[in-house]
Amino acid sequence: MKSTSRPNRIASALSLPNSPGWLGIAVALLVFASAFRVIRVIALPELPNFAPVMAIAFCGAWFLPGMLAMLLPMLILVVSDIALSAFYGVFHPGFGDLVRYACYAAAAGMGIALRRGGAGPFGFIGGILASAIGFYLVTNTAAWLGNAAYAQTLAGWVQSLTVGLPGYPSTWTFFRNSLVSDLLFAAVFVSAACMSRHPQKTPVTA
Repeated sequence: MKSTSRPNRIASALSLPNSPGWLGIAVALLVFASAFRVIRVIALPELPNFAPVMAIAFCGAWFLPGMLAMLLPMLILVVSDIALSAFYGVFHPGFGDLVRYACYAAAAGMGIALRRGGAGPFGFIGGILASAIGFYLVTNTAAWLGNAAYAQTLAGWVQSLTVGLPGYPSTWTFFRNSLVSDLLFAAVFVSAACMSRHPQKTPVTA
């Protein structure tokens, strides 16, 4: 009779896969998600911000080994930012870019810390949600502080977090799309990690 516990199986699903090909699969997933972020602007403009930027940072940090856990997701996100800047014809890094990169780094750092701390599925899901919500709050607050179109009042801050500026989709729409894309990509990443993991022998008792 095989003796395995459900908590152990769940914890194993969120551990680093032991397959020698996992690194290539993980990099391919990160590159695909980053490329989709750029392609989406052209192919799906009706879905603003449907790009799993926080999941790229968080999942990459959770499922990659060593220094790659921080460096590779950050590098991939910066490259996609450059590609988007080229598409829009905007090459003026500013305060908003620094805030965005700080959010990327915070999500990656959280992924590393939670994995090393042995966080289970609730920690993983909570980390994804915290990354997405934090990105939404921090970047829109930075937009409120740095954009003269927003009144520098409580009402102006609430506007930056809800309806945004006239002529653009609401910030609620941006947040909804980014959160859904983050959750979907995280689910794909976990599924790929599970399928890539070598089956391990379980103790057999009479």
